[in-house]
Amino acid sequence: MYSEEDLVVLLKQKSEAAFNHLYSHYCGALYGVVLRIVSSKEYTEEVIQDVFVKIWNGIGQYDESKGRLYTWMINIARNTAIDYLKSKSFQNQLKNQSVTDVVYALKEDTINTADFIGFAKVLDQLDADKKELIILAYYQGYTQVEISEKLSIPLGTVKTKMRSTLLKLKELLKEYQ
Repeated sequence: MYSEEDLVVLLKQKSEAAFNHLYSHYCGALYGVVLRIVSSKEYTEEVIQDVFVKIWNGIGQYDESKGRLYTWMINIARNTAIDYLKSKSFQNQLKNQSVTDVVYALKEDTINTADFIGFAKVLDQLDADKKELIILAYYQGYTQVEISEKLSIPLGTVKTKMRSTLLKLKELLKEYQ
């Protein structure tokens, strides 16, 4: 078992043993985040591979002073999943699927990711509107502009609420440490 600091040092030294440890301990949580965004096991497996390649290649850019390793990896997973959804190849694949195939795939692959990574209890402590912001942004991959349009509220309000929600989450997560 590695401490987070030791793990980061070893990853920066390109230790395969440390990478194997990282993969075995974090793959499930990152898989859940990506699955929630792309809504397909097949696509999620493809994206997860990209996520871990980005982590391996980008570990030198990780800055401990800006946050925990897990948070950094979740952001990579989330951004990679969103980029995948916006990619031309994914859009072409969607065009080639029948509507029935897409509906059945979504029903089969949908899981409660918050429960999967143990985050549901924390989210349940938020007010409904704040919980919705987190779900839209971090689990469904909406940008703040898209959230503003979807909820019909000003972008500035979305930004303000998101900031206060993230501060509240930080406070709640400290209670679980």
